[in-house]
Amino acid sequence: MNWWSRIGFGAPWWLALLLLAMGWLWWRRRRRPAAILFSRVDLLTRATARGKWVARAILTARIVAILGVGLAVARPRAGARAEQVESDGISIILAVDISSSMLAEDFQPLNRLEVAKQRVKDFISGRTVDQVGIVAFSGEALTQVPLTVDYPVLLAAVDALQPGQLDDGTAIGTGIITSANRLRDAPGRSKVLVLLTDGVNNRGTIDPRTAADAAAALGIRIYTIGVGSEGMAPVPVGRGVFGLRYENRPVEIDEALLEYAAQISGGRYFRARDGAALQRIYEQIDQLERAPIRAKRYVRYQELYRWPLAIAVGALLFELMLVGWRGPVP
Repeated sequence: MNWWSRIGFGAPWWLALLLLAMGWLWWRRRRRPAAILFSRVDLLTRATARGKWVARAILTARIVAILGVGLAVARPRAGARAEQVESDGISIILAVDISSSMLAEDFQPLNRLEVAKQRVKDFISGRTVDQVGIVAFSGEALTQVPLTVDYPVLLAAVDALQPGQLDDGTAIGTGIITSANRLRDAPGRSKVLVLLTDGVNNRGTIDPRTAADAAAALGIRIYTIGVGSEGMAPVPVGRGVFGLRYENRPVEIDEALLEYAAQISGGRYFRARDGAALQRIYEQIDQLERAPIRAKRYVRYQELYRWPLAIAVGALLFELMLVGWRGPVP
């Protein structure tokens, strides 16, 4: 599809101004001026020679101005369509733990959450037709972005993830169920949940193993990622005068639970002990088997009215300049 075929108008009825301009031009050209008697032929010759091209230039500028205004108010624009995209792709929910422990600073120079957000954004940036959604969870879970191919919106949502947006804690079961509900009716055969957490399930009313069983029954593969170094890590325990207060706490990840969720659904469990390992994990998940899907991609409007409006203003200024320069005919 070429560029011109994507041009449309937001207010096409204003194109009637163009018909008005054409009618006015036709009327002017057919109008017969009244005869004027000159006592001296040289005056008529000088007036005609001097003003003929100026009059034509003024008329042309006026026509261009009317055409430009007519096009501008009709709001020409490109894009702004919903098109069907059919290609190889998968439906993916990225579930990210945003509990306060994700602020632990064992992924220097950044904390766990900031490193995880960067890796998630890299993963999204590598998509082309895959539908991706974002679920944030801590003591509860919330869908930040439903399944979509609008990747800029997804990237902005990942940037906005911060601890404190939800009740604190780690409700892994709630995160799995919330994600599974988003994937349940997704198109295509390949449905994937990538769940990243750094802790042990300690909140929520849904047992994580039961949630994993339900997701597996819906044909959802779960890839779990345990985030955190070995041994002790500086974890925020409160806020003091100079910001967050940290204490060294043992790194506790329920690897048995994460391995179960992955195994029962046909996925895999990964352990990320640093930022480089987390990047490699997302690169491995990137090699998932693909299946055909149909999705809608929305293309935003690109307003084009400025160009004809600028031409119209330029034509009006040119006409005013010619009228002022012509002066009275001797």
